[in-house]
Amino acid sequence: MTSERTATLSWDREEKKQDLPILSGSIGPDVIDIRSLSKTGMLTYDPGFMSTASCTSRITYIDGDAGVLLYRGYPIEQVAEKCDFLEVCYLILNGELPNGQQMAAFVKNVTLHTMVHDQLNNFFKGFRRDAHPMAVMVGVVGALSAFYHDSLDITSETDRKISAIRLVAKVPTIVAMCYKYTIGQPFMYPRNNLAYVENFMRMMLSTPCENFVANPVLVRALDRILILHADHEQNASTSTVRLAGSSGANPFACIAAGIACLWGAAHGGANEAVLNMLEEIGDVSRIGAYINRAKDRSDPFKLMGFGHRVYKNFDPRAKIMYTTCHEVLDELGLGNDRLFKLAMELERIALEDDYFIEKKLYPNVDFYSGIVLRALGIPTTMFTAIFAMARTVGWIAHWNEMITDPEQKIGRPRQLYQGHPRRDVTPIATR
Repeated sequence: MTSERTATLSWDREEKKQDLPILSGSIGPDVIDIRSLSKTGMLTYDPGFMSTASCTSRITYIDGDAGVLLYRGYPIEQVAEKCDFLEVCYLILNGELPNGQQMAAFVKNVTLHTMVHDQLNNFFKGFRRDAHPMAVMVGVVGALSAFYHDSLDITSETDRKISAIRLVAKVPTIVAMCYKYTIGQPFMYPRNNLAYVENFMRMMLSTPCENFVANPVLVRALDRILILHADHEQNASTSTVRLAGSSGANPFACIAAGIACLWGAAHGGANEAVLNMLEEIGDVSRIGAYINRAKDRSDPFKLMGFGHRVYKNFDPRAKIMYTTCHEVLDELGLGNDRLFKLAMELERIALEDDYFIEKKLYPNVDFYSGIVLRALGIPTTMFTAIFAMARTVGWIAHWNEMITDPEQKIGRPRQLYQGHPRRDVTPIATR
């Protein structure tokens, strides 16, 4: 990358100056290249990397002010309407949408890798039955490198592609196994005659006692949830995958690191928090009191599922999930369910309240996805695991992009040290 424009940094009353190149992307804000700054003995300070571009990427673009989300340049609204999840996986991994022949080959490849090594079943026996599914998932996904070590040469394009397919194919099987283990039911093996999402729903929700027939409305709803969560630029878990991968760690270990990061309540647990909040509110008659609490700055209560750290106007994914949510509730006849009535009334009041309109606190994707997942019969403890299943393709695409980036270096953030300066150790008897 070259640039003819520069920004000039001056300090010590402008006696010292440093010219820094300004780089431009295809869209989005320009960035100041500060790589040469260390030669001056100065560093930048940016907690949370809120003003720092840590890499170049061609995968996902977000404009939070305009409410824009693009996968490889395609608006999320079009992708969610016209594609299924595996098409989106192909797009994210390869950069272009597949034609019919490419799609058929990709689906077949994924389908033939959905089984996991039989000895992997033994790992589950080491976990307590009441362990959180994410705790189990971190361990089992990380352990894949012990079973599929035939394709761990990260310098090999072929090995990287095989690992990507294995992760996209096997993580749904592992997620379903995590759930079955915690409720004491037998594992349901994948079926090659079923489509990706339908296959997952069968592994999650069926038993050997009866045949499972998926409702197409519910299958499409879950498919959309996976599409909307497939990638979201350089978020905490994606950055974790990139940082772990920068050391040369294998892709299974890197994805396990991403899962561990996603488990954090501030990242992947938002839709679960929405359901917990609705349970706390309890009844439609109490919504007004909780709305007032949310407006009270002295009250720590927050209205979960409203507003977004990135999207300052509206979350484009929420519009899609709004429609999907109502399709599911209508299909299942859940309009009179206590929790769903509560959610819909909370949504109505918040959308009409001047405070929320002024602050642009619109319902986000987590508000609706939690409601949909509950309607599908999926317990709240599994919400983040399904999020991880969706995000796996984004993680592995970013990992692969980082590995092939000629400017990639091992991650090594610097610090602003505020501890003691050098001091001498005195003998213990004199302390």
